[in-house]
Amino acid sequence: MDQLLKSFLTRVVKVGSLTVVSADGVTHAFGDGSGIPVRVRFTTAKAERNCILNPGLKVGECFMDGTLVVEEGTIYDFLAVVLSNAGLDRPGWWIRAEETYRYLTRRLRQNNTQTRARSNIAHHYDLSGELYRLFLDSDSQYSCAYFETPDTDLEAAQLAKKRHIAAKLALEPGQRVLDIGSGWGGMGLYIARHFDAEVTGVTLSTEQYERSNARAAELGLSDRVKFELTDYRDLDGPYDRIVSVGMFEHVGVGYFEDYFRKCRSLLADDGVMLLHSIGRFDGPGDTNPWVAKYIFPGGYIPAMSEVIPVIERTGLLVTDVEILRLHYAETLKAWRERFMARRDEAKALYDERFCRMWEFYLAGSETAFRYQGMMNFQIQIARDQHALPLTRDYMIEAETRLRELDSPPIAYREAGE
Repeated sequence: MDQLLKSFLTRVVKVGSLTVVSADGVTHAFGDGSGIPVRVRFTTAKAERNCILNPGLKVGECFMDGTLVVEEGTIYDFLAVVLSNAGLDRPGWWIRAEETYRYLTRRLRQNNTQTRARSNIAHHYDLSGELYRLFLDSDSQYSCAYFETPDTDLEAAQLAKKRHIAAKLALEPGQRVLDIGSGWGGMGLYIARHFDAEVTGVTLSTEQYERSNARAAELGLSDRVKFELTDYRDLDGPYDRIVSVGMFEHVGVGYFEDYFRKCRSLLADDGVMLLHSIGRFDGPGDTNPWVAKYIFPGGYIPAMSEVIPVIERTGLLVTDVEILRLHYAETLKAWRERFMARRDEAKALYDERFCRMWEFYLAGSETAFRYQGMMNFQIQIARDQHALPLTRDYMIEAETRLRELDSPPIAYREAGE
C-alpha cells in the first residue's frame, strides 16, 4: 500500500472498523473495531496514490470507475467512517494547499453569467424526469425537508417544509408572489392553492418548466400560477412576496450582491422575502471539486458570514433567521435509500457508472451534513421593518392553520403516474 495513504488512515481513523485491501493484495485494518465493518479494495496503485493526493476529487472518481471497490458495507458506510473521524486531525499540508488554491480561484469557477448559469442548471436538472421520480417525494421537492418529529416520513416532511416556509411569508390572498428557482412547481402550487395568490415561478431548466406548467394545468391552477423559463435577472416587479428555495447555491459568490440588489428592486416597499439555502457552519470555503465537476458546476454553498453583510449593503433588512441543522441529512438519507431500492431502474435509464456517481453524490452529501459542518438556513428579509407583525406569533398561527388544511395531505402526482 502507498505509505502516505497508510499513514493518513492510521492517523485519521481512530473510531470504527475500516479494512483496506491494497492493489498488491495486502490487507490493512484501521480504527478500534467498533461500528459497521467496512472493507474496500483498490484495484490499482495509481488509485491509491490519487485518493490520498487529491481525495476531494479522486475518491469519487475511483468509485465511479471501479478502481475503489466497496466489498463490505456501502459507499455511505465508507465515507461515514472516514469523515466522522476526519475532524479529529488536520489534513495533510498538500490537501490544505489545494484547498487554499481553490478558495483563491473560486470566483473563476463560479462566474455564473446568464449563459453559463443556464448551462450549469441544464447539466443537473435537465436529466430525465424519471430519474428524479425514483427517489423524490410525490411533489418532487428537491430541497431540504422539515422533520417535525424523528419518525416523520419524507412525504410528511416535505409538506411540512412548504408550510413552514409559507408561514414565514405572512401571505395574504391576492398577493403577487415570485418563486425564484421554482423547481417542479411544488412551492408555487402550494401557495396558490392555500392563499389564492398570483404566483410566478422562474427556472432555467426546460424539464422543470414544462412539467411545472403541466402540473398547474392538471390541478386547475393555471389561472393563478405560471412558470417561466426565465433568468430572475430579466424580471420586473414589484412582487408582494418573494420565495427562493434551494436556488441561492447556484448564484456564485461573485454574484451575491447582484442577486440581492435585484431582489430588492423586485420587492414591493412593504414586501417580504424568504430565502432558504444550504449553508456552512465553518466559514467561507469552496465547492468540493468532485461535486463541481460532476454534479453542480458553478455551484457554491455559502457561509452566513458571506450572506448577511451583502444583504445589509443592498439596503435590505434581515428580519428573521433560522438554522436547520440535521434536517438535510435526514432528507438525503431518505433519498439515498429510495434511490438504492430502485437502482436497477436508474441503470436502465443511464448506466452503471452513472448509478455509482449518483450513489456517491447522495452518500457524500448526507455525510457532509452529518459530519462536515453543512446545514440549511432560512433568512426572512424585508425592505421596511414595519412590514411584519411585532412578534413571531403570526408564523406559529399560520403554520397551525396550514397544518389543518394539509390533513389529509394533498395528492400532487400527475394523472397517469
